[in-house]
Amino acid sequence: MTVRVLEAAGRTAVAWKNGGGVTREIAAWPEGAGTTGFDWRISLAEVEGDGPFSAFPGVDRILTMTEGAGMDLTVGGERRLVDARYVPQDFPGDVATDCRLLGGRVVNFNVMYRRGRTAARVVVARAGMDVTVAPGGTVVIVALEGAASFGGVTLGRYDAVVTGSPGTLSTGGHAAVVTLPAG
Repeated sequence: MTVRVLEAAGRTAVAWKNGGGVTREIAAWPEGAGTTGFDWRISLAEVEGDGPFSAFPGVDRILTMTEGAGMDLTVGGERRLVDARYVPQDFPGDVATDCRLLGGRVVNFNVMYRRGRTAARVVVARAGMDVTVAPGGTVVIVALEGAASFGGVTLGRYDAVVTGSPGTLSTGGHAAVVTLPAG
């Protein structure tokens, strides 16, 4: 079984241009592609204040709030209340999106993928669930709350594994399973 471990402690915080927060990249393809050349990108975003989201032309997003009271988003002129943790929300990354925090800082698990090049699916496993992972491409597993284990590796909060091998995920809290099909 091939499993690559990506520890949370090794991630660098990158400040947003608008000063509204920071992002810590977990994984991207191709590696080192930055914010403009990726096919897919997975990160944690710490939202510190109200304001617009950055636009990403040709990109779709799946956002899952992991910390905080929530956000009142306006996506393409339509209101979307994000006030439940661990519930994936998908929306286009290239439409105007504005954010108002409901009660201070939030942390979002963010998956972005280039429309037409790839796709992504996010499932959040909950405590006590054993999830069989049968990839047909790349799978990224991130412990969002509590410990999780996959392929003999124990993950602490926000640690991740990247795999192309089947296996079983066990979690004591919540863990995201991101499936990215073979291209």
